[in-house]
Amino acid sequence: MDAVSFKKMFLPYHRKLYGVALRLLENEDDACDVLQDAYLKLWDKRDTLGIIDNPEAFCTTLVRNMCVDLLRSPRYVRERQQVELTETLPVAAPDETASRDNAQVVQTLIARLPLQQRQVICLRDVQGYSFQEIEQLTGLSASNVRVVLSRARKKIREDYLKQCDYEKRRD
Repeated sequence: MDAVSFKKMFLPYHRKLYGVALRLLENEDDACDVLQDAYLKLWDKRDTLGIIDNPEAFCTTLVRNMCVDLLRSPRYVRERQQVELTETLPVAAPDETASRDNAQVVQTLIARLPLQQRQVICLRDVQGYSFQEIEQLTGLSASNVRVVLSRARKKIREDYLKQCDYEKRRD
């Protein structure tokens, strides 16, 4: 496959692929990096890509898988946890110290969740994505998204109550 046919086959999906990467990674620079790496992989395998029936689906799956691989990498997880802990969640009464402390506790608990639970709860509860959008972004079925979200909320609730109990006993 030459460069012209490669461009005709894969570049029309650039916007969609960038959108998928951006929604999954929540970072423009990381999305650009993953997309660039995806194009390099496609270019390296260009001679075997002529048999692909649906280049759009192939590219979307490739980018989604590369994003998931990046999200699972230990270095990236550490960096994300540090970033998430420095950001603040919206709080009803930002002037009250107790509310800020509670928000920080919840942020810490979210950061401790397994990757899939953290990703789903952030997409649904923090960013407000619908179940259908989360299904498309993560590749999970709608019922799996609901189960993962339920487990994540339950884990946060349990850990939060343990934290509150511990602080009450300490006082």
